[in-house]
This record gives sequence, structure tokens and C-alpha cells, in this order.
Amino acid sequence: MAYSQGATVPNSAPVFHPTVWGDFFIDYSPEELQMSEKWMTDRSNQLKENVLGILEACSTTVDKLNLVDTLQHLNVFNKFKDEDGAFNVGISNDPRGLLSLYNASYLLTHGETELEESILFAREHLESMESDLKPPLAEQVRRSLHLPLPKTLKRVEAMHYMSEYKYETMHNSSILELAKLDFNLLQRLHLKELKALSRWEESAISLLPEYLKNFYLKLISTFKEFEDELKPDEKYRVSFSIKAFQILSINYLQEAEWSHHNYKPIFNDQVEVSSICSGAPLLCVGLFVGMGDSATKEVLEWALGCTDAVKASAVVTRLMNDLASFKRGKNKNDVASSVECYISEHGVTGDVAIAKIGSMIEDAWKTTNHARFELAKLFPAVQLVANVSISMWFMYANQKDSFTFSNGLDRTIRSLFVNPIRF
Repeated sequence: MAYSQGATVPNSAPVFHPTVWGDFFIDYSPEELQMSEKWMTDRSNQLKENVLGILEACSTTVDKLNLVDTLQHLNVFNKFKDEDGAFNVGISNDPRGLLSLYNASYLLTHGETELEESILFAREHLESMESDLKPPLAEQVRRSLHLPLPKTLKRVEAMHYMSEYKYETMHNSSILELAKLDFNLLQRLHLKELKALSRWEESAISLLPEYLKNFYLKLISTFKEFEDELKPDEKYRVSFSIKAFQILSINYLQEAEWSHHNYKPIFNDQVEVSSICSGAPLLCVGLFVGMGDSATKEVLEWALGCTDAVKASAVVTRLMNDLASFKRGKNKNDVASSVECYISEHGVTGDVAIAKIGSMIEDAWKTTNHARFELAKLFPAVQLVANVSISMWFMYANQKDSFTFSNGLDRTIRSLFVNPIRF
């Protein structure tokens, strides 16, 4: 698509508020904890051995499953059905069982009508009993009805669950202590990284852990400099990032021409182009360039191909952003969103278009799950891409754009990166 030399630059551009964080992480010094980082690290390693011992000491399969369920905060599905494949009658009166069923069912893929039915079944019963539940189960049900566990950022859920786990009848103090130590240690590491990244200068590299130093250099340098920082047998990876950037640029140009000519594309064309313009495909490829030994040529080719999970992450990113943008109202110079194109093409109301977009998002989630099950050899890479999709439910919950208007995430960001877990 050729660029028109006579094209004019719009004299007005969308105005977004600056990040609420400003230079916060540059100047912030975390409070002193009672325990040193070295002590927490040593204690964490000791507790890991203790928990492994607890696992090995489980006398029955049921005990081991219960412990693994605690560690993963996710249960199995088949135990909820009888020999005929119907839901056990008793489960409709078991809120904890219903909650596990509801969460596990969100690992569904295309055509799994049983799991779709189980979601409806569990949601209906959980909603009917929600007001009668007591803490901490009440909070767990409320969170899952808002956002099912498989669609939740694991660190956010862990943060909530740590304050609730001690009230569980069979809670294990070693597991809880290990979780708190691990959270606080990782939080300290994240703070160092955020401080360096916020400075955006090479002199801050010395503050970073070894594994992040090369990535930081690449972040503030050109593609040629990316290549210079890679090992000789890794330099080929940069070509994948360059190609992904070229694909993004081509689609950016297409969107710009649509906007300049005030052209409203057909729905399918809009979704195809704008999904790439979401930046998710480039992000996925870029993540793998500095991923270490697991970033094989096969992984990079898979990511660049923008199929299955990568395409799904792009669709989820774009459509969730579009729903939030439609709700708050578009900026003057924005190209028509997927919601607007669907309304125009099909002559329907905004509510109908939103429902359609919502179903496409759920369909993309099924594609992500399918890739996780089918591409076992690429699982670490697929899971990383799945996390990109999962983060979108975090950014755009309730069709609210907390990515653009970051004050909506203030409390969560502070909990994750600033406030340590108390013992």
C-alpha cells in the first residue's frame, strides 16, 4: 500500500492523561522488612523442601490431589460427574465443588458443549447461593464470577488467596509461609526492574539482574544493537522481530489510510488489520527473542506465523480494547472500531454488536486453550502467549480501559509491586 505524499497530518490528536505513576518507581525506596532478603531466600528454599516432603508423605491419592489443588488453586473436572455423565445431584448444594467445577470448565476448547453446560450450571447455582456464603469462600466465589480462575493473572489471585488460605480448615502453615516469602522476594526484584526501566537510561543497567540487562539494552537500542547483544547462535532471532515489526508497520499504514480517508472497512477486514495493530503479535515475537534456550527457531516461526494462540491473543487484545473504547466514546481521529463496523455492516444496535464481539473473545479463549493442549512441545511458549491474553481481562475488566486510564489499576499495582505481604 503506497503512502500518499500529499497526505496531511491531522492537526488534532487524542489527548490521554499521563500515567498516574510518573517517576514514582525511580524515587521509591521500599520499606525495610523485619527479615533480610538473604534470610527470606534461605527460608524459602528450606520451605520448598518441606512442601516437597509433605507431597511425598501424602498417604492417599485424595490427600495428594487436595494438596496440589491448594498449590495450584485449580481442581479436576471429571469428579463432578456420575457414571452416566450427568452432574452429581449433590454438587448443586456444594459451593466449593461448584466453584472448582466453574473454574475448571473455563479450560474448554471448541465444540466442548459439556463444559459450556457446566459453566452455565455452576454459575446459576453459585449466583443463587452467593449471598448466603461466608468468608473466605464468599470472596472466592465473587472473584470467580467476575473473572474465572483460568483467566486471572496468577500473581493477583495468589495475593488474594494468601489472606484467605489461613481460614481453610486443612490449611498448611509451611505452604502459606512459603507463598508469602516468594511473593515478597519477587516484589523486591520487580521494584528494582521498575526503577531501572522508569529511568530509561543505560546507566541504570547496573541495577538490573543479569537476566534482564541484555533485554534492557535491546529495549532502548535499534534492531542492529539487538543483534549485537545476542550470542552468535542467537542473532538470527532478531530477523523474526524485524519481520514482525514490518508486518505491524504495514498494517499501521493501512489503518492510517482508512482514518485519513474517513473510510469504514467491512467488519472482517477491520478485525484482521486492527488485531495486528494491537501490537500483540509483535509483543509475542519480541518476548521470545530474549527468552533463552527455550526460544527455538520452531517457537519463533510459530509466533511469527500468527496462528492459533498468537492470533487469539491479538483478537482478544483488540476486541477488549474496542469494547472499552466504544463504552467511553472514540477519539475524533480514531479509525472505526470493530464495534462500529459491525453496527454499520449489519444494521444492529450497539448491544447486539457488543454481544457479538463478546462471543468472539470467548471463541479466541477456546483457541488459546486448544493450543495449550495440542502444542505440548511448545507449551512454555504457548503459555507465555496465553498470559498476554489473560492480562487483557485484567486491563479491560467490565469494559473499562485501565490500560489508558491507569488510575483504575492503582490499588492492584500497589498491592503487587509496593506493599509487601504481612506475616
